[in-house]
Amino acid sequence: MFLNLNHYKLDVYKSAKELRLECYKILSGLPDSERFNLTDQIRRASTSVVLNITEGCSRKSETERKRYFEIARGSVIELDSCMDIVVECDYIKKENLEKAGSLIKTSFVLLSGMLKS
Repeated sequence: MFLNLNHYKLDVYKSAKELRLECYKILSGLPDSERFNLTDQIRRASTSVVLNITEGCSRKSETERKRYFEIARGSVIELDSCMDIVVECDYIKKENLEKAGSLIKTSFVLLSGMLKS
């Protein structure tokens, strides 16, 4: 934000930020009984994606960079599983999660590409 670093321009970073915002919108549809479980998990995982991409981009070593990108991709997979639980518990209909699903796929693909390069 204040540092105006190059990772702000990356598609993977933009996708991760959009995914995080979409996840935060989804949280309002979850019952209060999930406040200390699923809600917190989605909040942490979606934030983890953004922060690990950021930290990975700041590393000089390719090995270190890729490790942070792997962690970010793991958090994307975690969000996918969280959305599965949300649907299974009938908190939100699958068709209302299409935007989140698309962002999960995009973030996963982009992170996978960063790990291959």
